[in-house]
Amino acid sequence: MAATGFHTADELNALLPGTLPGLLGLTITAHEPGRLEAALDVRPELLAPNGYLHAATVVGLADTACGLATRALLPEGSTGFTTIELKSNFLGTLREGRLTTVATNAHAGRTTQVWDAVVTAAGSGKTVALFRCTQSVLWPR
Repeated sequence: MAATGFHTADELNALLPGTLPGLLGLTITAHEPGRLEAALDVRPELLAPNGYLHAATVVGLADTACGLATRALLPEGSTGFTTIELKSNFLGTLREGRLTTVATNAHAGRTTQVWDAVVTAAGSGKTVALFRCTQSVLWPR
């Protein structure tokens, strides 16, 4: 992923078809430097065999929100980024409804960025997961 700077929510949504976030049905709902909001509708294909939301769905939503937001804060001359660490604390689950997340930047340095995301159930506002990731900023060799 090249360092491309700021994109509107519509421009980011145009990147999603044919990718995992596109398959999940993820939609970017708002973006400004240092903050991105995204959502997806829970459907049967996103559930685990036990009938509850699959953890990978939640991680996919949060990691995508953080990753797409990283692009706007990449240093001049960098070539992109890659996730080097992520952590999730699951506090709840869903079987149906809408899942939302807000990703916010905690650190935007020359070699790393750290992002936090809170994933919530849109209907109740209850927190489903807390997420943190570290992005490694990539530079030409």
